[in-house]
Amino acid sequence: MKLLGISGTIIGAKTSILVQKVLDEAKKLAPEIDVEMLDLRDYQMSLCDGRDPAAYPDDTKKVIDLVSSADFYLIGTPIFQGSMTGALKNLFDHIPPQAMRNKVMGFVANGGTYQHYLVIENQLKPIAGYFRAYVAPGFVYAHADHFNKQNEIVDEDVLSRISNLAQELVHMQTALKGASSVSNQ
Repeated sequence: MKLLGISGTIIGAKTSILVQKVLDEAKKLAPEIDVEMLDLRDYQMSLCDGRDPAAYPDDTKKVIDLVSSADFYLIGTPIFQGSMTGALKNLFDHIPPQAMRNKVMGFVANGGTYQHYLVIENQLKPIAGYFRAYVAPGFVYAHADHFNKQNEIVDEDVLSRISNLAQELVHMQTALKGASSVSNQ
C-alpha cells in the first residue's frame, strides 16, 4: 500500500512540511505502508494541453505515472488569492479520472488568513468528487502563526489535527483494502 503525499506548489516550504508531518504520522500508525512525497518544486511539468503524456519533454509523464500508481493520497496546497495553486490544478488536469477513482484522499492547506480553510471545502473536495475518490472527513489548515521561525509546526491544535487526519487516512484505506479483497473473492 502506497500513500503518496503531494505538495502542490513550486514555492515555499510550509506546504511540504505539513504534508510530510501527516506522512510521518501515518507511517508511525502503520509501518507497513509505503509513504512517498511528491513535491512539485522538484519536478518540471508542462501545462496540460491534452497531448499524450509521453509527448511532454519534461517530468510530466513521470509525475502522472507516480500519481496513478499510488493507492491513496494526501494532497497539500498553499492558498493563493483564495484558491489552490495553479501548479496543483495543472497536476489535476493531467491525471486521468480513473487513476484516482475509489481511492482515499485527504487534504492539508496553509495560508495567510484564517478564512482560507474554506478552499478545502469549496474547491478541493469537489475535485475529489469529480475523481470519485473517498475523502477523509477531517483536514488540516494551518496559518503562518502555527509555525515558528524555523518553519516547525508549534500549534498543539494543528498537531492534533495532523494526527487525526493520519488516523483517518490509514483507517479508511485499511477498511477499503479489506473490503475490496473480500469483494474480489
